[in-house]
Parts: sequence; structure tokens; C-alpha cells
Amino acid sequence: MSDKAVITGIGVATPNGMGVEDFWSATRIGKNAIGPVTRFDASAYPARLAGEIRSFTAEDHLPSRLLPQTDRMTRLALVAADCAFEDAGVRPGDIAEFDMGVVTASTSGGFEFGQNELQRLWSQGSQYVSAYQSFAWFYAVNSGQISIRNGMRGPSGVVVSDQAGGLDAIAQARRQIRKGSRLIFSGGFDASICPWGWVAQIAGGRLSTRTDPERAYLPFDADANGYVPGEGGALLILESERSARERGADNVYGEIAGYGATFDPRPGSGREPGLRRAVERALADAGTSPDEVDVVFADAAGTPRLDREEADAITAVFGPYAVPVTAPKTMIGRLYSGAAPVDVVSAVLAMREGLIPPTTQVELSPEYALDLVVGQARTTSVRTALVLARGYGGYNSAVVVRSGD
Repeated sequence: MSDKAVITGIGVATPNGMGVEDFWSATRIGKNAIGPVTRFDASAYPARLAGEIRSFTAEDHLPSRLLPQTDRMTRLALVAADCAFEDAGVRPGDIAEFDMGVVTASTSGGFEFGQNELQRLWSQGSQYVSAYQSFAWFYAVNSGQISIRNGMRGPSGVVVSDQAGGLDAIAQARRQIRKGSRLIFSGGFDASICPWGWVAQIAGGRLSTRTDPERAYLPFDADANGYVPGEGGALLILESERSARERGADNVYGEIAGYGATFDPRPGSGREPGLRRAVERALADAGTSPDEVDVVFADAAGTPRLDREEADAITAVFGPYAVPVTAPKTMIGRLYSGAAPVDVVSAVLAMREGLIPPTTQVELSPEYALDLVVGQARTTSVRTALVLARGYGGYNSAVVVRSGD
């Protein structure tokens, strides 16, 4: 029996597109969606740009009873889950409830919901705080709400490892498929563009303070000044290859073929960061050699030190200029736990079309020996992709995605 975990459905919501086709039509041409923050007045803050989803109205997609109990990130995730089911050609009742599970990632939880309820507590008193505050802010709420809404009672959970979490959750989903589950939802969503969330992000010291959207988020550029945050993410339906074949799945986008994760050593230890080892473990897990990888989707932190570490890891494994590298997140910002699942979506769509999406706005610094795809997309065959993600605090994750053909 095959234990391959294949992607059969996608739900994606990003600043440059809602749904697979809208997202890809914008990403493949390098459409920039970064701009001034509009969800609150950010004029007094040092960072004032974000990738916002401006075309989303939850009331158009969800029943009114869910709105008072959900944060923006959960509303986006619930709609993405509906889209993924439709994309996969599966209805929740088609598979036994204990054969379906949900594993998501989260970086901040429902920050905006939490902020609103704290404001009510401070300004009006405890009797005005919503009872839903007890879970709407929580990291695991997306897994919980998706499973409840769709009657999914199989293995479920949440992973909290910042930007690396999206890949860690997908790897956990693959693990559950290999243990016998038929279908697992996985991915990540974050949406913390609110004053409370903004202060927390600024405190991390890695946000770009530039005001020009075209020159704010510049990984691997000599002018790199930090990253621009964004909101959104992606959810994937993973199934065993056998299960997908038995039910006659229309879409098999690709296979989650390999995974590796490491932690960075203690700062100041003089030891090498852990990203290279994560890449090597993912390749070994997939049974893939470096020369079989057609593209690397970079984490692209956008700070000189972290860009240097990532470039060094890539060149150590593949050699100088030996593999195309891209970071389409420069169009939308870093989506925290949602970022890497979106890159996985980009990877399988790149395989479908034979096109590597570009890293926009960036002028590659000559100090990096990378074949960075800049300016416009590159037409080429893509059958194997490597997706990288690093989280604040030293998390490193890598996933190998292989074509489903």
C-alpha cells in the first residue's frame, strides 16, 4: 500500500488573490500587493506598510452565527477550507468523520479579536467581554473551528513555530496520512494587522521601516532593511495516494515527498545555523539529490544577517548559482504561519504550468551566489521543488514537493 501523501485540494487567501486561479494569475506576473496599512491608523508607527487582503467580506461567505465568535484569521481559514473541499471534489460527509483531521499552524493566534476584547475590559468592564474570548484568540482555534464546521474528528492539532510552522504542520499531516488517516487538512493562517499585533511585530526588530512599497521588502538585495508583514495563508487537503485514487480524485497537485527540521544553535556559540542541515534532511527523506531540485522557494527574511545565512545554506547544498531560487512573498509580505503553505501552493502551480514566479522589486546583491529569479517569471520544467521556512527563535524547516504526474 502506498503511503505517499498527495495534495488534492487547495484553499488560498493572500493579499494578491483569493482562490487558486486569482492567486496564481497575480503571482505568475509579479503583481505587487504591498501598500500602506489601512486596517488601522499606522501613521505614528515606524513601520507603515503591509500586505492586506482588501477584497474579503466574511459576511459574504460565512453564516452570521460564526462572525461574533471568530477572529479575522479564522474567518479566512474557514473560507479557505470550504474552497479546498470544493477544489478536491470532496464533501465533508463523503469520508468517515474519524478518518479526517486538521493540523494547522499559527504564529499569533486571534490577535485582533483579543485586542478588541481587552479594550472592552479596560473601557467598559468585565461584563462586556465576549465569552468567545476564551478561545477565539487561541493558537489552536483554526483547527478547532474547521473540524467542528466540517465534522472532522480524526487526528488534529496545532503547531506554533512562527514562519516555520506552516511546513511543520504539513509534515505532521503527512505523518498522520502515513499512520492511516484518509484526509488531513493542513497549512496556516495569520492576520495580526492591528495595533496590538503591530506593536508585537515591531518589537521583533525585523520589520522594514521604508515607506516606498516598491523598495520596502528586499531579500538578498544590498538595500535589505527588514520585511513587510502580511495576512492570509493557505490550507491543503492531503490524502494518501491510494485513497485519492480510490475515490477518483480529479486533482493531484503533487506529493509532500520530504521534510527536515532543525534548531539554530545558541547565539554567539560560533556554530553554523541549522538551515543547511534541515535542507539535507529533507532531501534525504525524499530520496532526492540536490541536482534533481528544479527550484528553491526561499524563506527570504529580508535582513542582511538572515539573508546571508540562507544564501550560505543554499550554496552549501547546491553549489553557487546551481539552482533557481525565488521568493514570491515579496509581492505580498511575510504571512507568518501562512507563508510557507502559500509557497507550497506556488510550487505545485509552478509544476502545473512550467513557470517559476518571480522575486519582485529585488536587485540581487553580488555578494550572494544565487540564481535568483528576479524581474519576471522564468519558463522551465519544474518537477521537484524545495520550500524553506525559518521562524523567530531559531526554527528551520524544509519540505520537498514533487510533481504528481
